[in-house]
Amino acid sequence: MSEASEPPEPADPPEPADPAEASTPRGPLPRLLEAVLGVGVDPELRATLQHIVDTAAELTGARHAALEATTPGHDGHDGGGGDVPAEFHTAETEAEAGQAALSPHSRLDVPVRVRDDTYGSLRLTGKREGGDFTAQDEQLVRVLATQAGIAIGNARLHETARQRERWIEGAAAVTTALLTGETAADALMTVAERARMLADASAGVILQPTDEGGMEIVTASTPDDPRGLVGTTIAPGSAVLEQLLGGEPVFVDDSATDPRMTTQVRHRFGPSMLLPLQAGGRLIGTLALPRRRGDRPYTSVEQLLATQFASQAALALVLADAQQRRERLAVFEDRDRIARDLHDLVVQRLFATGMMLESTQRRTADEEQDPEVHAMLGRAVEELRSTVQEVRTAIFALQQPPADAPTTFRGKVLRETAGAAAALGFQPSVQFTGPVDARLPAPVATRLLTALRAALAAATRRSGTTRVTVSIDATTTLPDGRPGVRLTVFDDGKGKPTAEAEGADEPGTGTTMTWQSPLRTHP
Repeated sequence: MSEASEPPEPADPPEPADPAEASTPRGPLPRLLEAVLGVGVDPELRATLQHIVDTAAELTGARHAALEATTPGHDGHDGGGGDVPAEFHTAETEAEAGQAALSPHSRLDVPVRVRDDTYGSLRLTGKREGGDFTAQDEQLVRVLATQAGIAIGNARLHETARQRERWIEGAAAVTTALLTGETAADALMTVAERARMLADASAGVILQPTDEGGMEIVTASTPDDPRGLVGTTIAPGSAVLEQLLGGEPVFVDDSATDPRMTTQVRHRFGPSMLLPLQAGGRLIGTLALPRRRGDRPYTSVEQLLATQFASQAALALVLADAQQRRERLAVFEDRDRIARDLHDLVVQRLFATGMMLESTQRRTADEEQDPEVHAMLGRAVEELRSTVQEVRTAIFALQQPPADAPTTFRGKVLRETAGAAAALGFQPSVQFTGPVDARLPAPVATRLLTALRAALAAATRRSGTTRVTVSIDATTTLPDGRPGVRLTVFDDGKGKPTAEAEGADEPGTGTTMTWQSPLRTHP
């Protein structure tokens, strides 16, 4: 009896099939899915597109794969395309590329579309193992081209959002800066400089209308040589000027060659935006943002954002101007209140005190009291009179708008003494006697101011000057009996009296300059 054969050992259970092996009939599919799912994972657009190109070469066995842009660095529709490189490709040698180009069936060219626009092409050349590209290869490449278009579109949307955020933040920063009380010139420079940085422009300039009907560059911000920019004008009659004065923006592809551009500096720039600064129907000026020659043109998104920025900046300039006017009005009202208080309270009390002292002085004279007391009372009365005149001068100065040039004689005298105060370190005392504004004719007033200017200059040159007194008396009678005006300037400085000084005090006690003139120059 033969030995019974041992039953065969049970076979090991089959291992689960690998997903890649399970799809062997469609072997490239998992790698394609990986490429598709990987789109958008890497925030860097360059890395994503390079990944797509490498995958296309790997899946099709191509020697060379490239993603080429039709218009590199320029996007005329959605914006943001300037950051997309012109080409991505796999490594290759020139010899391989040349051999691959010999076969007309070894090339595959699939368009890459971003929404409805053609961005470029995904191009494959030559199989590594020979042969031609198959229909399956073309389908794979079309899927990858679609994903490339999606990645570029998303990048454009992301870049547009970033641009919009930067322009909004810039407009907010400009508004904040303008409302902090900057001067008009500083406000315009703030707008020009911030706009230049946001637009990546070669310069940011502000033009304002001229009396002749043209426009002139009044502010310029540029990292390059700014010479020749400020003061440049657009002559009346220019087509560009008519649009700007009408509140319309102007966009120029090349300032150097555009016949509408007529300024002397146009040859220095290429693409440019000229945006009106207007708010509430008021045209403040124009914001111009030129780029260097050869730089990429502005996209439609950049043009829109810059136009919105200009509108916001114009509104901020108007609000800042209104705020400064309100602040100046508040200062004027406060000064006027102080002037009224000085006049109604201080001057009246000083005048009443002086009258009481004069009455006491007369009483002491009638009663033959101590002569020294009588003299002291007289000096006190004179001091009060001088104080009243000085307070009235201060009241007059408070009532003058500080930003305006003085038009009255009193105001001009006060301006001269204020200028001398900067060199002296203190404010000279000024006294007026009589209606100087009404009595002094213009020629006499001009000569008096010249003499005052010379006397104050001499006082500033002397050492140790701590007090300067200016007195103008329009009620003087000259030695020949004619009515006249007398200017007296005293300073306590040390030094030789000036040649025009008359009636100087004792040596070492100061210098007195006296100038006088008849009120009428002709009999």
